[in-house]
Amino acid sequence: MKWKKLGKIFDPTQHKLANDCTDFAQSPQVLEFDDFVRIYFSTRKRDASGKFISHVSFVEMDKDFKRIKELSDHTIITMGGLGCYDEHGIFPFNILKDGNRVLGFIGGWSRRVGVDIETAIGLSISNDDGFTFTRIGDGPILSATLDEPFLVGDPFVLKLKETYHMWYIYGIRWIQNPEKDVKERVYKIGHATSTDTVNWVKTNRQIVDDKLNADECQALPSVIFHNGRYHMVFCYRQAIGFRENSKDAYRIGYAYSTDGLIWIRDDEKVGIDITPDEWDSDMMCYPHLCSVNEKIYLLYNGNDFGKSGFGLAVLEE
Repeated sequence: MKWKKLGKIFDPTQHKLANDCTDFAQSPQVLEFDDFVRIYFSTRKRDASGKFISHVSFVEMDKDFKRIKELSDHTIITMGGLGCYDEHGIFPFNILKDGNRVLGFIGGWSRRVGVDIETAIGLSISNDDGFTFTRIGDGPILSATLDEPFLVGDPFVLKLKETYHMWYIYGIRWIQNPEKDVKERVYKIGHATSTDTVNWVKTNRQIVDDKLNADECQALPSVIFHNGRYHMVFCYRQAIGFRENSKDAYRIGYAYSTDGLIWIRDDEKVGIDITPDEWDSDMMCYPHLCSVNEKIYLLYNGNDFGKSGFGLAVLEE
């Protein structure tokens, strides 16, 4: 693949965000309409204790991603309730147009004591073209199981014929950072199927091979079907040192498949990397593939995990 970077297209610090959020526009996800695209993302604010919580916002742009038409100024989906899997926020929020409704798959997270976070996946539904969403219930549709004991999150869903396919991540262990008094998570990409979007059957295996080592962290898979193959981009990093050293931080990985089930990893063909002295000079993360007006685009976050927004690249070849 050969990508042409088009630069950063949205900076949350330059706009007034809903829910008193001030920065971050993480995990951009596209919903296409006739004459514009709506890009959902997760943004942040601090609660009374000074800790972050995550809200969902969106920005509407023309279909070549050059001009902002509208920015959400309302609550798209409320925070999760006390003790719920998404009590402290939603990141990411995956969107799927499904007939007359829009499905919002919730990457919910909540704080823990022994480790800093737990995650699970929930479902919300919109009947007003994605303007607002309502949860189908307070609990998740996909969460920890015997073989995937924690950190189930980062949903990406496609409907293939009559079956819904979800690619997501799941944690395999927590490890002690030898340089800091913190626990670091290790997670891999998994897969599940459903006929009704509520009840899911997990494949119960890691579907993308490791490249760095057994503690490689893989996140936010995004899949598109093009030229007879399924193509997946995702981000990956070292489990330790990724906050301090660019060489250990997130990069974009690539895998392909003929059936969406068995994947061959081939990062050499991803065709995109960090740019020195730019907004994505230290990392590239949280990618999203989409096809708009017969062009394939890649949206992604750069330095500081999307604190200053997201950018765009277009596939040339």
